[in-house]
Amino acid sequence: MSNQYYAVAKSPILTVMCKAAYKAARKLVRDFGEVENLQVSIKTPGDFVSTADKQAEKTIYEELSNARPNYSFLMEESGAIEGKDKEFCWVVDPLDGTNNFLHGIPHFAISIALQKHNEPIAGIIYDPIRDEMFYAEKGSGAFLNNRRLRVSGRRDLMQSLLVTGLPLRHKKTWLEAIRDMEPLGSKVSGVRSFGAITLDLAYVAAGRFDAFWHRHFHLWDVAAGIILVREAGGYVSEISGGNDVLGKRTILATNEQLQGKLLELFPAGE
Repeated sequence: MSNQYYAVAKSPILTVMCKAAYKAARKLVRDFGEVENLQVSIKTPGDFVSTADKQAEKTIYEELSNARPNYSFLMEESGAIEGKDKEFCWVVDPLDGTNNFLHGIPHFAISIALQKHNEPIAGIIYDPIRDEMFYAEKGSGAFLNNRRLRVSGRRDLMQSLLVTGLPLRHKKTWLEAIRDMEPLGSKVSGVRSFGAITLDLAYVAAGRFDAFWHRHFHLWDVAAGIILVREAGGYVSEISGGNDVLGKRTILATNEQLQGKLLELFPAGE
């Protein structure tokens, strides 16, 4: 990743997205400071975090609606809201990494993407604890704050660090995750799981991780990350190598040099 900084003028649409995320983040950070106290209180921490999540989503919805009143929405908490302009849709995850947030782990993010005809054309992922704003727009590159991003240039799997999510709620998805990791054990430098898919993808775009894969995600988990990785020079496909990432709900995001090597390692099937 280059260390060169740029004076980046964001487009109007990215400016709107960043403003909404910054506004929602202020209260999320304050709420995060209360989590430690809640662990020993009578009040249920899960209920508190759910409220924080919904309030952040409400703030983002209001900001985006004011700026583009006719656009549709797909949000983690509120679901789909159809607008007059069906060509464009905001995809919002107000708090990715809820479990981390609940346990006082400072690794969570706000994710906002704009889709046109079901294709992500702009996205932001904001980590409010580190004050890192990842953003990209189709054809304009990917950035972290004012620094241009490029995916990792590593070619050797043995030197590569991968990241994934570990779905624990269902036996099938847990076994699939284990099956995916088994052939990687002796082939890569390491595998991590940090509990926030949006940041996993942002870190691939930034070259911090060399690849990310996952199965059975939601659209709001990956929409912003997809445009970030692509605009940072990376490749996004299904784990099988196909192009229907959002339809099949499997994803591999990496660089050109590693993509083919990783596709050969992952088991077939969904």
